[in-house]
Amino acid sequence: MKNIHPIDRWCRLALAIVLAQGGYFWLTGAWQWAAYVGAVVLVVTAGVQFCPLYRLLRVGTAQLAGGKVSPIWRWLGWLALVALFVGGSYGSAFLSRKLFLEEFNAMNHFYKQTLFLTGKNERDSAVENWKKMVSGYAVFQRKYSAYQPYALRGDRQLVSDLQQVAVIMGAVEPLVRDGDLHQAHLDLEKIRPVFQDIFKRNGFSMLAVALVDFHDAMELILDAANAKDAEKVKQLHPMLSDKFKPVELEANDAEIQAIRKNLDGLLALAQAGNLGAMPAQADQLKSSFVKVYLKRG
Repeated sequence: MKNIHPIDRWCRLALAIVLAQGGYFWLTGAWQWAAYVGAVVLVVTAGVQFCPLYRLLRVGTAQLAGGKVSPIWRWLGWLALVALFVGGSYGSAFLSRKLFLEEFNAMNHFYKQTLFLTGKNERDSAVENWKKMVSGYAVFQRKYSAYQPYALRGDRQLVSDLQQVAVIMGAVEPLVRDGDLHQAHLDLEKIRPVFQDIFKRNGFSMLAVALVDFHDAMELILDAANAKDAEKVKQLHPMLSDKFKPVELEANDAEIQAIRKNLDGLLALAQAGNLGAMPAQADQLKSSFVKVYLKRG
């Protein structure tokens, strides 16, 4: 005998959708399976319009308001369920990715600062940022080693990559504290490709990824400019220009345009044979890039 009213039925289906989306997009382990089981129970009871718990408690909703709903409300109910399914799925996919990026950027800020300061040979500030980097990364690693949201679902290499980064961060401690800061900088540089691979594997087409890609190539043209090698600069510029286009697609404000201006300015100097001005232009290019990278990379 049916003991579930149509509105009760829609409420169960709506809750089932929420539980299924929670399990699929947000939860892992036992909580994920609990959400799935709850969703299945709700769908089954809604489908047969019978709730065993109601029977045990000798209650029911089937007879509320005569047990009937007008056709227009039926259509609205089903449309609401479709909207919940589509909107909830899209929103969960977007938000799980956004939250991961926010937590990554919060942790990555201290990594970038430590990388920058070791490159500038500023030991005291580098040590302070290294401490914050390690503690922040420990929290990040612990969370995403145990929990993989939808944005990272199926990335079997993630845990090992996170461990690899932790090993590198720990190994540079003696160098940062009282060793060779240049070597510490070079060792910390090994972390960026690991992060870059994580982003690429999981389909993050973001400004941060584009900036990292551009940075790797930019170092080559900076070396050529500082060596006053005009031919090398002209040879490398097309590749850098191509790598910078994804950055411009993600954002093309005044700060991004400054990088483009300095990059093209370096090419103009090389084409004009103005070798003496190339190192200073290279410094401007690097400074404009670092300004963006530290804030948004």
